[in-house]
Amino acid sequence: MKDLNGKTALVTGSVQGIGLAVAKSLAQAGARVGVHGLATPDEAAQVCDELVALGASAARFFPGDLRDLSAIDAMMADVAAWGDVDILVNNAGIQHTAPLADMPRDTWSAILDVNLSAAFHTMQALMPAMAARGYGRVINIASVHGLVASKDKAPYVAAKFGLVGLSRVAALEYANKGDRIKGGVTVNCIAPGWTETAIIEPQIQARAALHGGDRDAGIADLLSEKQPSQRTSDPSEIGALAAFLCQRVAHNITGTTIPIDGGWTAQ
Repeated sequence: MKDLNGKTALVTGSVQGIGLAVAKSLAQAGARVGVHGLATPDEAAQVCDELVALGASAARFFPGDLRDLSAIDAMMADVAAWGDVDILVNNAGIQHTAPLADMPRDTWSAILDVNLSAAFHTMQALMPAMAARGYGRVINIASVHGLVASKDKAPYVAAKFGLVGLSRVAALEYANKGDRIKGGVTVNCIAPGWTETAIIEPQIQARAALHGGDRDAGIADLLSEKQPSQRTSDPSEIGALAAFLCQRVAHNITGTTIPIDGGWTAQ
């Protein structure tokens, strides 16, 4: 189904992992997709070609360091020249674990800049025009750590809690823009728990080694403390939810944070 024919999406942090999975889901629905992230020209071209092959009407890579406001402004100007953006997915994020007393101050600032402030800047740039057109979707990829905390993750948890709060404020401010026919303007968060991306594979392999190489047993062991399902999510599952939230029928789903966490935040 090409539910998003004629729509343009910008997905930050979308050359791998969850962001790429979201971009693929939007491409399969027929959207034109703007890609962003840390990639070589060849890597960026490969991602764009893959999205077009999946059904995107077009795909383009937009570079930009989200720690740098001037770089964000330049990227948003390039995006605006490409055309109106109907769907914004703020997925880019960075992480560093350390006790509060040992967290480097510049790391605190960088994580807040990328995981929270960048979303504010992209939303501020794009949402007024969404409201004028009567349709817009902002999907902020938060985390279970936007709903519950963990030790040694002060800047990450602070940023994700902030992202949930920012999304709720924006949802209220834009709730009455557009109508049921056009689809309205909505702002939501998706809060993944343990998700199978390259970043957690070493942890899975280490746990599997404790169970004779049994990967499923390793995953269950890794997740047992926090994720009751003891199953990881596949990034495509986050992508599928994002694509649904972009449909017109989701016009009254706004201001929510939807966990995909196997029951983690239900405890």
